[in-house]
Amino acid sequence: MVSLALLAPACTVGPNYHPPEIASLKVPDRFQHGNANQKDQTDLRKWWTRFNDPVLTSLIDSALTTNNDLDAASARLRAARAALRATRGGRLPVLGASAGASASQAINGEGGGGDAYQAGLDASWEADLFGGQRRSVEAARATAEAVEADLHAVHLSIAAEVALNYIDARNAQSQLAIARRNLGYQDDNVQIADWRVQAGLVSALDLEQSRILRAQTAASIPLLDNRLTSTTNRIAILIGEAPGAVAPLLASVLAVPLPPDGIEAGLPAALLQNRPDVMAAERRLATETARIGVATSELYPALRLSGSLSTSALSPGGLGASLLGGIASSITAPLFQGGQIRARIEGQRATTDAALSAYRQTVLVALEEVENALVFLDSAKRREAVLITAEASARTAVLYARSQYRAGLIDFQSLLESERSLLSSEDNRATARAARATAAVQLYKALGGGWSDADIPPETRP
Repeated sequence: MVSLALLAPACTVGPNYHPPEIASLKVPDRFQHGNANQKDQTDLRKWWTRFNDPVLTSLIDSALTTNNDLDAASARLRAARAALRATRGGRLPVLGASAGASASQAINGEGGGGDAYQAGLDASWEADLFGGQRRSVEAARATAEAVEADLHAVHLSIAAEVALNYIDARNAQSQLAIARRNLGYQDDNVQIADWRVQAGLVSALDLEQSRILRAQTAASIPLLDNRLTSTTNRIAILIGEAPGAVAPLLASVLAVPLPPDGIEAGLPAALLQNRPDVMAAERRLATETARIGVATSELYPALRLSGSLSTSALSPGGLGASLLGGIASSITAPLFQGGQIRARIEGQRATTDAALSAYRQTVLVALEEVENALVFLDSAKRREAVLITAEASARTAVLYARSQYRAGLIDFQSLLESERSLLSSEDNRATARAARATAAVQLYKALGGGWSDADIPPETRP
């Protein structure tokens, strides 16, 4: 009976996994707000180099080697790989060895004493007749692949977060420079208004209004300093350093960097291979599908073979002269647990259905993020262009207003309105530039940029 069972071809119960069809995921042929003439996707692996900012490139490269979240994700991948190896090892026979020696002494020194030596070897193996172990390996492999995708997702998030904080820091620097420059102009206005009040040309109202505007501008500077400090400290944490460690790198005031125009989004179907979160969701669906087979295999009999080999002698050299061995087999089958097992199978099918829904939702969210990022980037470009024109006009208006106020041709209120308009226009233009850079980073992230298989540490590879 045992020999027939061993010769019979083993089967694998449970469903065989196949990734869902793209049509069932509702992935469109092209992005609604993408380029009308879809081209190949922009190289996304090191998208931050396209900003042509050496400081930004250095910070992101550092973060991708020293970030603590990446270290934790790498450790989780090592654990998943180890679990896969352990599951594979469960399919192999289990071998055990034993050895011993004993001595006896005859009473009153008479005969009967001596030494005895024993050695033995035991082996056991469970035949995977219905594929439960194979499904377990399949599930462990898919889980390890999902954890690997999670590591890629951390790479993606870290690169984007460093870039976003860097953009915010440079924007705070730009706004600080604008505020301090305008504060200098407003100091001049306070002095001019004071002279005109002392000369009896205007009332004290002009002087007080000039002081109010100067105070409002001065009050914005501490808030911008705080923002610059907090974003700089955040970057330091992202690269695994203490707060303040990267402040020297941002000591020089630079404008917010911008990538070149023309970020090609490619085709929506590419997200299935480029987005790590989508890849992880698909692999977890594969894991849960395989576990249906693991649960189903419990319905069927299990065949276990065991054997032993032993020998004994009065001297070590005599071991092996005579051997005793035996082979035993046993078959176990569930007789009164069918209801519990079928309930576990049904529960696992429900878990698999939930994983399928989660995968579909992850794909839809990925599509949404790309569409939104495309719209945001286009809007930011158009808004920046308008605000650049507005800033130039406001600067010209202030020059005229200052000249006319000194000549007494306009009242101080007109000058104040011009000053406020210029400050607002410069702030808006700086913010629009930062928004454009932010939208570009969000698009790169939404497209799945910032990782490659080469990022996996060698010790975590299978």
